[in-house]
Amino acid sequence: MQLRFGTGRRARALVALLASLLLAVAGLVAGTTASASAAPNSVVMLAYPAWAPNTWYAIGARVTYNGVDYECIQAHTSLTGWEPPIVPALWKQVSGGGNPSPSPSPTPPSGAPGKPGNPAVTGTTNSSISLSWSASSGTVTGYRVYEGTSVKATGSGTSATISGLGTCTTHTYTVKAYNSNGESAASGSVTGTTTGCPTSGGKLPGAPYLYEGWGNPPNPATVMNATGVRQFTMAFMLSGGGCTPAWDGSRPLSGSVDATAISQIKAAGGNVQISFGGWQGNKLGPNCSSSSAFASAVQQVVNAYNPAAVDFDIENTDEFENEAVQDRILGGLKIVKQNNPNVKVVVTFGTSTTGPTYYGTRLINQSKALGVNIDNYTIMPFDFGGGADMYQNTVNAAEGLKNALKAAWGWTDAQAYAHMGISGMNGLSDQQELTSVATWTQIRDWAKSKGLGRLAFWAVNRDRGCPGGGVVSNCSGIAQSDWDFTRITAGF
Repeated sequence: MQLRFGTGRRARALVALLASLLLAVAGLVAGTTASASAAPNSVVMLAYPAWAPNTWYAIGARVTYNGVDYECIQAHTSLTGWEPPIVPALWKQVSGGGNPSPSPSPTPPSGAPGKPGNPAVTGTTNSSISLSWSASSGTVTGYRVYEGTSVKATGSGTSATISGLGTCTTHTYTVKAYNSNGESAASGSVTGTTTGCPTSGGKLPGAPYLYEGWGNPPNPATVMNATGVRQFTMAFMLSGGGCTPAWDGSRPLSGSVDATAISQIKAAGGNVQISFGGWQGNKLGPNCSSSSAFASAVQQVVNAYNPAAVDFDIENTDEFENEAVQDRILGGLKIVKQNNPNVKVVVTFGTSTTGPTYYGTRLINQSKALGVNIDNYTIMPFDFGGGADMYQNTVNAAEGLKNALKAAWGWTDAQAYAHMGISGMNGLSDQQELTSVATWTQIRDWAKSKGLGRLAFWAVNRDRGCPGGGVVSNCSGIAQSDWDFTRITAGF
């Protein structure tokens, strides 16, 4: 979100456009290939290739995994741990593939036990799921509990505990009885989830970004008195050399204009969210050698200011599109949240008009895979080719985020909304998208109606009118009164 003006941002838009065209071509190629390989119903079709890690998949590509066929719905390079049934944001289950119709269940051999009763979950911990079921008819030697085609437990009784599972992971089981003649038919399935899932979320006050690096930064107490806003998102914390945090990479944690502004905000009864990263600059993510080192750098900032939240504005090729750095940051945030349970942890990232891109989806799925207790996932619905209707495109992007969070975490709509945020750009964006005062009011009202957890915009410095002024650092480029967008955000 840092320094949203000039050729760097426009270059990003051009790169994004080229990438979209390439993905579209890849999708057309995949679709053409799939069409060419399709066969009439009277012909036995070949099986789709087996899913494999570290492989590029275009939209429409089909694979087989554990005997089930899947179609790619988000172009990506696969990773171990991203198997199709685990990441529904990337794959959808389809029929067909190796067989024209699903294979029938095998008939149990003569003399095998009858089918067990359907299992039920009787208990869960962070690493185990306990099941019970009713006994089979006939002679029974024992029972096997299956997850897919893998045996997870064997015993002679009608209960079992499957241990060694990951925290907040979901598993589906069936049970078969067996004797010397063979196995019974499988019981119905039951699905259970281990405990330890994040209980994060919770609403933060509206907190527009305030940047002390340019744009004639206003006195925050003056803005607070004029608008009623009580929090600001202070930008940006970067690397002052190696893994040492510094404002803009140059201003120290104490004695800086940033520290003075934070003192003024707190003296007026407010608080701050501190944003790390942004679009450009020397960032901590690439400079810190490990997740623990990154967490230590963040801890210095938390100790200095005791903020309400820490916001990680993950952008550009050095952090957002660098998977190793993404994982390093996520690992660090897990430590930060464990050590500071009362400080909200926010990740902020770009979006398409329909929801998270590949790297946004990856960020979400990896936070789940790594067990990172993120309180809020905030998208930036601007500079994304939004066109004329910025309200509807913002809503569409947010709904896409909701669906990605539900797919990754298994949340309800309400739970997903509570973990979501919107960070807009007031007035004109770098791509000349127009978010007017009326449009921002609509966006705020929609966010409130859905129970979103965060609302911000870039930036208070620009929250002043200058119709025809273009995209500049100290005003919005449109007609408005001073602090209109801040006043609206304060009502979140």
